[in-house]
Amino acid sequence: MSKHLEEILQEKIAQIQQGGDAKYHEKLKEQNKLFVRDRLKLLFDDEFMVEDGLFANVMAGDLPADGVVTAIGKVNGQTVCVMANDSTVKAGSWGSRTVEKIIRIQETAEKMRVPLIYLVDSAGARITDQLEMFPGRRGAGRIFYNQVKLSGKIPQVCILFGPSAAGGAYIPAFCDIVIMVDKNASMYLGSPRMAEMVIGEKVTLEELGGARMHCSVSGCGDVLAANEEEAIRAARTYLSFFPANYTQQPPLAEAKGPVETAKDIASIVPENQNAPFNMHDIIHALVDADSFFEIKKLFAQELITGLARLDGKPIGIIANQPRVKGGVLFVDSADKAARFITLCDAFGIPLLFLADVPGFMIGTAVERAGIIRHGAKMISAMAEATVPKISVIVRKAYGAGLYAMASSAFEPDACIALPGAQIAVMGPEAAVNAVYSNKIQAIEDPAERQAFIQEKRKEYQEDIDLYLLASNLIVDAIVPPSSLRQDLIARYEIYKHKRQVFSERKHPVYPV
Repeated sequence: MSKHLEEILQEKIAQIQQGGDAKYHEKLKEQNKLFVRDRLKLLFDDEFMVEDGLFANVMAGDLPADGVVTAIGKVNGQTVCVMANDSTVKAGSWGSRTVEKIIRIQETAEKMRVPLIYLVDSAGARITDQLEMFPGRRGAGRIFYNQVKLSGKIPQVCILFGPSAAGGAYIPAFCDIVIMVDKNASMYLGSPRMAEMVIGEKVTLEELGGARMHCSVSGCGDVLAANEEEAIRAARTYLSFFPANYTQQPPLAEAKGPVETAKDIASIVPENQNAPFNMHDIIHALVDADSFFEIKKLFAQELITGLARLDGKPIGIIANQPRVKGGVLFVDSADKAARFITLCDAFGIPLLFLADVPGFMIGTAVERAGIIRHGAKMISAMAEATVPKISVIVRKAYGAGLYAMASSAFEPDACIALPGAQIAVMGPEAAVNAVYSNKIQAIEDPAERQAFIQEKRKEYQEDIDLYLLASNLIVDAIVPPSSLRQDLIARYEIYKHKRQVFSERKHPVYPV
């Protein structure tokens, strides 16, 4: 090849890699957004990457790479495939070649069995190209078909930097985790202008589909990042817990002790069963220092879900949060738990349940919202999980909340309790009132009435005595708070050899 031809090629490559016109790059700066190739530099371990489809639609002249970069590189030393919208090219919109490139990188990720990362910043489909890219066998629908097919096979991560509009909003929806940049990221099926035109609703973009709304109200977002750099760091951290695919083991890290400022567990948990405390303090006292990565932190905060390391090994934590709504399980928290349990189970990450739960919420509002159906979803996900799973009754587990948090009926590898724990259909106060309400009301003397109540509560406490429960093998062990971390480390080391098939069948009928 002549030097002249090589120079032409290099010039053409450089031109395409610049993306769209300078004015669109200036717009990115105004929005505190990075150019797509700068995002990739932050994501990958180094600048080396393999890119295919660079010349897609090159003959159009104004559509460099057809608005999407598809590349292969390394994250935490692990090979990953990436699809990244270029918002300087027609606002990152999709044409027929855009769609073909996305489908091909999905197929590559499947063949290589490596994680797939979607860096989304797209205005959606180009209406002018709809016949070529929308309805056909290798049209946009194929992208979502592939995502469903890849779900649970390889990790799929979405970082949302800008809009993900209309049908494109389903890319994040089908991913394992959605990281959204505050004030810039959004996803919606219909824009504010469309909402006003079709249903007469006047609403801002942030209210309709903004990052904070999705991370705190709808639950479609998992992590709210302050800026793009933080979002990319979050994705790298998240992937550090996961294997390349479901056939491999989660990666190990250097073992560390808990953070030095962690409180003593015995001092965290109040004796009063109804007094609030912060379950995050228990988590930080148990897991390796600085390893806890919380998922859906702003959504359904009565339940905590997150990844962490215990002696260097990844675990998934599901924990009731007594300081928010008393730790009662609601529709959203049941969904949050079911989703997280399924995620961990898909990729071989052991589960730890930290229970301090009064039960599921009752009342007209939650019944109409389908609390029974959503609770069944959580219980189904927990029961089906075949990874090592341990349930710790931190303080109390009442009613169906006991079931949802992996009690002994659901075959955890161990159901253990701290010394002050209680397991019952309901707490002593509610139980005595439920059984003896009429008799209590019939006692006229206040002192006599109170003495009767205290006597019945004492009898009830004796019925649910923890040592009586252990004697009947309802709990497998009673562990002092000071030994809990070491006990868990030892148990997970033993249970890592567990191999289980939950049920021989095609698939269950999910309670969704």
